[in-house]
This record gives sequence, C-alpha cells and structure tokens, in this order.
Amino acid sequence: MSLTTRARPADTVETDPALPRRRPSRTHYVMLIPPLVLFTLFIVWPAIQGAIYSFTNYAGYGEYNFIGLANYKAMFEDPNVGTSYRFTLLFAVVTTLVVNVTALLLAVLLNSKTRWPNLWKGIYFIPMVLSGLVVAYCFSYLLNQSIPKFITWGPLGSGILANEGWAWLGVVFVTAWAGLPGSVIIYLAGLSSIGSEVYEAGELDGAKPLGQFRYLTLPLLAPFVVINTVLGLKGYLNAYDIIIGLTGGGPAGATTSIAMSIVGTLNSSDFAYGVANAMVFFVATIVLSLLQLGFVKLMGRKS
Repeated sequence: MSLTTRARPADTVETDPALPRRRPSRTHYVMLIPPLVLFTLFIVWPAIQGAIYSFTNYAGYGEYNFIGLANYKAMFEDPNVGTSYRFTLLFAVVTTLVVNVTALLLAVLLNSKTRWPNLWKGIYFIPMVLSGLVVAYCFSYLLNQSIPKFITWGPLGSGILANEGWAWLGVVFVTAWAGLPGSVIIYLAGLSSIGSEVYEAGELDGAKPLGQFRYLTLPLLAPFVVINTVLGLKGYLNAYDIIIGLTGGGPAGATTSIAMSIVGTLNSSDFAYGVANAMVFFVATIVLSLLQLGFVKLMGRKS
C-alpha cells in the first residue's frame, strides 16, 4: 500500500494564518529608517514650522507674536494674490492640456514607422537639456524683438509678452515647448508596452487607424495619461523660472504666478504672510490633485 501526499502550493506557506509571521529583517530597517528620518527632518518638520509661523508676525528673524488668522485675512483681501491665483490656475490647466495632447500625438508619430526615428526623437528632446531660464531668455528675445520685425498684426506685432491681455498665451507656448519631451517619453513608454497583437486583432475586426487609436490605444494608455496629467498640473502650478525669464511677472502683474508671489513676500521680510500664502497654496494643490484623479477615474470608467 502506497501513500500519496498532495503537495501544498508554495503560496499557502506564506498566507496560512496559523503560521507565525516573519519579522522584517534588519536590512529592511536599515533601508527604511534613514530616508524616513531625512524626509521628516527636511520636509515634515519644516512644513509644521511653517504652519505655526503662518499664525504669527514672524519676519524671518528675531522674536514674534501670535496674531491668529490675521495673515490669512490679509491674504484673501489682497487683490494681487487673487490675480496670481487666477493666472496660475488658468495657466496650469491650459498648459497641461496643450502639453498632453501634443505629446500624445508626437509619441504616436514617433512610434510609427517613420524614416530616421532617432533623429526626430533627438530633435524633439532638445528642450530637456536646456535650462528653463535659457529657454525663457531665448524666447523673450524671439517674441519681443525678432517676430515683431516680420509680423505687424495684433499682439505679435507689438510683442505678445508686453501685451497685458495676451502675455499669458506666450508663457503657455514657451512652457509647453519646454515640457513636451518629458511627457513624450512617458507616452512612448506606454506605447511600447502595447503588443502588436492588439492592433492585429483590431485589424481582423475591421478597425480603421482612427478606430484603433480611439478604442485600443487610448484605453491602454490611460495609466500613462493619469501620470502625465497629475505630474504636469502639479509642476505647472509651481511655475517660476520660465515666467521670471519671460516676463518677470508683468506686464502690470498679469503673469505673476503663486510661486513668484510667495517668493516676493519672503524676500521682503514678510515671512509669516508668505508662509500663510504657501499653506493655502499647499491645500489648494492637494484638492486640485484629488479632483483631477477623481475626474480621470470617472472618465476611465465611462470609456
């Protein structure tokens, strides 16, 4: 008589609740604790200090007193702060849309069968190796001096960056040009993860190129769209260097971003007021990110 034993799957050893749990190894703590300590010292603790200073009259040095919500009240009554928030929100939303739509189209073109694909990729990725200030100064000369010599129509003829009503479009254009390569790389990574058998199956079902893009490419790229839109909106809400190089916040404060407004108050020794503005901006960024994630998930379910 022979006894046969049924082999138990390997994963049941790990998931059986009757078995004792393995404690994390010492290496686990060695790898985890130093980054956690550094994150707490340089991110969490300064944020807590800033939240405390926002309720004081601290000037960045010396003694200070608690004044309650006076800084927040003054901030909401300041028309310049309201202007910077309106501009930053409009600029960030429009730039995120422009960059993602353009980057997706470029990624699809670069991923298709074209001649000299590496050459085109190199050309499109040039902005990645340039500093934001260098890009801004070059485009500032181009938009304010070079183009008006050849185009005399409308705001382009007088320099779009000097026009109070149209300067923000110039800022969007330059920022989008500088931000395209990063988004294109992410979309190219997403396209490379889609197997050719997916499109072959679509062709067998009679799907045309536009239909393949609508019903195959876009749904499969949804995670990469989420990454690009979330990172893009967050980055453009913190816009600073390109705007400094292009307009310096002008004309008449029309392109002053929230980051520029905060830095300006900190440089003028109005430290607590600037920190209060930064705290409101921090909360607003979190709320916008959560709303953006919810909207993207809702659109993903509908599609």
